[in-house]
Amino acid sequence: MADLKLARDFPVSAETLFAWISEGTRLLQWWGPEGVEVPEHDLDFSRLGPWYSVMVNGEGQRFKVSGHVTHVDPPNSVGFTWGWHDDQDQRGAESHVTLAVEPTGTGARLILDHRDLGDDDVSANHESGWTSSLRKLEARLANPV
Repeated sequence: MADLKLARDFPVSAETLFAWISEGTRLLQWWGPEGVEVPEHDLDFSRLGPWYSVMVNGEGQRFKVSGHVTHVDPPNSVGFTWGWHDDQDQRGAESHVTLAVEPTGTGARLILDHRDLGDDDVSANHESGWTSSLRKLEARLANPV
């Protein structure tokens, strides 16, 4: 099974960064790769339980993903399961994501750990998607509204 680990430093406190990775209204501002919208969702990683999101790209293609929030440890980490849905809304293979926050001398570091992705192609696709999403988060935290 392939795993993916990404880290990014942000010039904000660990508490602020944790809010951006756990609260639904903030998650929506960076969730999904650049160029997608999230018209349907139940994104809230501040509590245990189910979540889902439907991402729609510029060509109108819909991509549904869902899972369960498995742990919430403010301001340190959140964990959740992840499974893509097919065109018949059947959920596929499950993987696991942990978003961990560590204080640094200049702010906070986000460590994204996505495990059990299957093969290297699946991992590469997730790396591209998460990298794009993290660019959106970087932009939001550089210019918070």
